[in-house]
Amino acid sequence: MMARRRIQDSASASAFDRLPLNALRVFEAVATQMSFTEAAETLHVTPAAVSMQIRTLEDYLQVPLFRRAGRSIELTPEGALLLPGVRRGLTDLQTALHQLRQSRSAGTLNISTLASFLQKWLLPRLPQLHDQHGDLQLRIHTSREAVDFSQSDFHGALRMSTGPEPGLHYEKLLDEWFVLVCSPELYKRFGPVRDSADLKRYPLLRSSDEPWQLWNRPDADRDWKEHGTAYDDSVAVLTAAEQGQGLGLTRWCLAAGDIKLGRLALASATVQTCPRAYYFVCPEAYLAMPKLQALLKWLRSKAREFANPPGAPVAGATDGGRPAGGGPKRKA
Repeated sequence: MMARRRIQDSASASAFDRLPLNALRVFEAVATQMSFTEAAETLHVTPAAVSMQIRTLEDYLQVPLFRRAGRSIELTPEGALLLPGVRRGLTDLQTALHQLRQSRSAGTLNISTLASFLQKWLLPRLPQLHDQHGDLQLRIHTSREAVDFSQSDFHGALRMSTGPEPGLHYEKLLDEWFVLVCSPELYKRFGPVRDSADLKRYPLLRSSDEPWQLWNRPDADRDWKEHGTAYDDSVAVLTAAEQGQGLGLTRWCLAAGDIKLGRLALASATVQTCPRAYYFVCPEAYLAMPKLQALLKWLRSKAREFANPPGAPVAGATDGGRPAGGGPKRKA
């Protein structure tokens, strides 16, 4: 059964390969004008080229399509039978091509991103995107898995990565840092965290996404232990910290908005550089799409506006002279 299907698929593909598409287009023009000369003018070719294409189509079909009587022509019954189907096919093809051209500039962009990044960084900024690009619609999917662009309809992805991988366009948008946060009330009670000894005063929130081992301090005192509820979601850690349940180790991009609004307090002046950064990833060919370029230009501007955390190490200018907060364009 599978072998028969492969043979049928192969035969179908071969038939399309042999189909005289240009000759069908010429046939429709001649049938519309009822003149080889006028059809040639419409198609910007010579009458001889039109005659050759019609002859090619008649040889392919093994039937005459036009009767020629002096300077006038008329469709044969076979030509009259063929014409409606050719017109329908050319109209459908023209419609599909028009829709494709339109979808390059407007319409839905399918984007994959991390759920935490969507909730805490991207989502609060999306109204600004809609104000600037009202015709641009996003369909956002959240996942940690790498996107297989060849097997999906995604146009791009926002991912944390250590750098480019082969075969895709990688553009760094944001560097990242680890910071300590808690509720303002808890901060007033226990004070700032200046060194590892100060951690003992706080109940520590546990997270599989940002384990405390990432807080690599030279003077680390290992006699304190994590305790309390463990979370496998970065946003849950921020929510627990906001509710006063403890001190959380989190990423700056996720916490900055809540710190600015006063929901969270930055508990330490020390920040740790994250080895990964946020990248926009897409196939190279998709960069030619105007709607993707509009999104990427907007993301770059938002990344440039986003301030680094207080006390963040001052990074040197990257390629292209951009500061660390908005990374340079990178390609795989």
